[in-house]
Amino acid sequence: MFLYKQVLKLDLPWLSEVVWAKKPSRLPVVLTITEVQGILAQLDGEIWLVANLLYGSGMRLMEVLRLRVKDVDFNRGEILVRDGKGMKDRVTVLPRCLVVPLKQHLAVVRARHAAELEAGRGDVYLPFALERKYPKGPQEWCWQYMFPAAGLSVDPRSGKTRRHHIDEKRVQRGFKAAIRRTDIVKLATPHTLRHSFATHLLESGQDIRTVQELLGHSDVKTTMIYTHVLNRGGLAVLSPLDRAWR
Repeated sequence: MFLYKQVLKLDLPWLSEVVWAKKPSRLPVVLTITEVQGILAQLDGEIWLVANLLYGSGMRLMEVLRLRVKDVDFNRGEILVRDGKGMKDRVTVLPRCLVVPLKQHLAVVRARHAAELEAGRGDVYLPFALERKYPKGPQEWCWQYMFPAAGLSVDPRSGKTRRHHIDEKRVQRGFKAAIRRTDIVKLATPHTLRHSFATHLLESGQDIRTVQELLGHSDVKTTMIYTHVLNRGGLAVLSPLDRAWR
């Protein structure tokens, strides 16, 4: 870094003529609706719920896993994403078809949480000094993770034995296994569901500014990349080979 700064201070005419390499612009992998349905059909349990939220709300994987009970508003049909990329909060949509499955899932989680409270545990990690602000917060239901891990683990930040959220690698492995059970050859990951969410909204005629807000992009140029992968069949161009075969 020091050498780089020294070079910038030199009066080198040739330096202005250097053509710097551009960062390659790669289009995101996008699944069709049929492909999304095929993958979701191969999942079950918590992984099925997580994958549905990824596609149905456009959240990132860690945003879904870090959801707290209080972040999901069933009455308003909203999900509040706390401290997303860039440390920004935003609101996205809660799919209506997931209301019942999520409530059933939370009923199981709440029963387990109540049992842990009786056993003298049941506390959860709170970030940014919130634990000092809300001393009883770690034990309260509203602060619990939507998707808690199956087992307890030692929190390296405090040394306490707690129940963290499920590991993202578990979701990634489950998603990869689901794809193998389909005929899909695209290099898709859980994040591909977020790309598909944005593309399918734009395909249905949704305003790009709305999609930008749902995704949490600070610049609409980031969202506009999805306009290049819309399902228009080769940019709506008719191949000359197709004309020749008529």
